[in-house]
Amino acid sequence: MALPPDATVADVGEFALIDALAPIFEQGEHVLVGPGDDAAVLRVRNGHVVVSTDLMVEGRHFRRDWAEASDVGHRAAAQNLSDINAMGGRATSLTVGLACPPDLPAQWALDFARGFAEECATVGASVVGGDLTRADQVMIAVTVIGSCTVSPVLRSGAEPGDVLALTGRQGWAAGGLAVLGRGFRSPRVLVEAYRRPEPPYAAGSVAAEAGATAMIDVSDGLLAEARHLAEASGVAIDVRRDAFEVPEPLVAVGGALGADPLGFILGGGDDHALLATFPEGAVPAGWQVVGTVTAGSGVTVDGADYEGPTGWTHF
Repeated sequence: MALPPDATVADVGEFALIDALAPIFEQGEHVLVGPGDDAAVLRVRNGHVVVSTDLMVEGRHFRRDWAEASDVGHRAAAQNLSDINAMGGRATSLTVGLACPPDLPAQWALDFARGFAEECATVGASVVGGDLTRADQVMIAVTVIGSCTVSPVLRSGAEPGDVLALTGRQGWAAGGLAVLGRGFRSPRVLVEAYRRPEPPYAAGSVAAEAGATAMIDVSDGLLAEARHLAEASGVAIDVRRDAFEVPEPLVAVGGALGADPLGFILGGGDDHALLATFPEGAVPAGWQVVGTVTAGSGVTVDGADYEGPTGWTHF
């Protein structure tokens, strides 16, 4: 269904917009009933079903003047797909709730949907339903369903003697956010990393099969996520500064803003890298050892308390 290019959501109406959105989302063979009924019906095979939900609120998690609608779609999908990845699973199905002001351009909603669908396609997941309603600002609620063919990797399995390892790009999105927050658009590579994260989608299942004892995705900050692992597992974690090679774009932004560039890596989120613990000698290829697990509690950096920001907090 073609919409007038200047139409708003109110001009189009709820059901006409839903009719325009639905064809954007292709359905996989596991979908028995997709968008259009009271609920989706999915075929579930052997293994464990894993489910996660996330919210994105305009002005809190994204700004429309900082990212195109398609970028917001990629980000909304990525942060949910990454949660299943962090369990050692693969996402198969998602539902999307979109609340928006009546004067939102209908094209924004369509572009958001296309970006969302493109990100889902990278892992072969289908959008099987959702909801559309009115609100004073744009809000996005996503539920993702996936499966694990081996036992899901929880946050609570780390043991003293394990090593802490990281895979995926880390700190780039935080650098991009810092740049945008100062009113700049370069280095462009960092801004694009914030707008469209690149989670290591293949790494979660590899880690699970290799024997990862605990795992989490880095959505709020590396040290903050390490603390979640430590608290859930009842252990202490020490992170090593010398384990990280700070990329040149972060060095440049740190110099321009008078900030420690390593702080973007230790305290930054939104790249959705994976942080996991493994028995020593079991770390798979593509993962970098960045710390150790010992008896005790808390998270330290080089054996001492870290004075810088450790990650995002919502309240």
